[in-house]
Amino acid sequence: MKDDPFLAWPGWAHLRFAGLLSLANGLWFVLVYGGADRLTARHGFRLPVHLAAELRIPFVPAMTIFYMSLYLLFLLAPFILRTRREFRAVVLTMATVILVGGIAFLMIPAELAFTPPYAAELGIWAGLYQLADRLNLTYNLVPSLHVAFAVVCVTAFSPHAPPTGRALLWLWAVLIAASTVLIHQHHVLDVITGWLLALVCGGITGARPGARWSRNSPATGSPPTANPPKSPSTLSGRRGPQDLG
Repeated sequence: MKDDPFLAWPGWAHLRFAGLLSLANGLWFVLVYGGADRLTARHGFRLPVHLAAELRIPFVPAMTIFYMSLYLLFLLAPFILRTRREFRAVVLTMATVILVGGIAFLMIPAELAFTPPYAAELGIWAGLYQLADRLNLTYNLVPSLHVAFAVVCVTAFSPHAPPTGRALLWLWAVLIAASTVLIHQHHVLDVITGWLLALVCGGITGARPGARWSRNSPATGSPPTANPPKSPSTLSGRRGPQDLG
């Protein structure tokens, strides 16, 4: 039997389901991410989270394209994860990432050490960069949820892709992670902790590397066996009630 395509139309019912879950998770994100930023803004205590050498990292505004491409991963999700079980698992993983990240933001209040870029440095990327900068708020650095979300998505998508596709997906995640530093929105520690947070939360909720999500698998998520055991009626050449229809 030919494998399911990587991308396919999931049907309106699944899109409605995915939209409602995404909306709920988006509200959860706004509450936690925005709330943590507001609480940190109420006091002046900050912890340094950067190395001095990081301040020599060049500013590359063109990497804003990869930074903002995270939202394309979000849009692709229901067209790749076409069962409620697997889409629900990804949303649960992201919700867990948000919760742990929010606690970390309050425990590690931080602020970017990079100086803001000059308008002349932004060039044609000014509008896109300014949008990204506004979305990031100010104080939520460790861990980078931007990196964590990218890793969660790629972890869920890659089992559905052929080997070349998997390599490209993980390259995409690496470029998103690199972009957070190259457009001076995060420090290296934020990237490392964001990546690890995604792997740990994915391991807890089931969205982890190597977890094969196949639409032909049983509800447990394990791959189908190549030669399933035959029933006694099959061995005897007779059809039992379970074989009818």
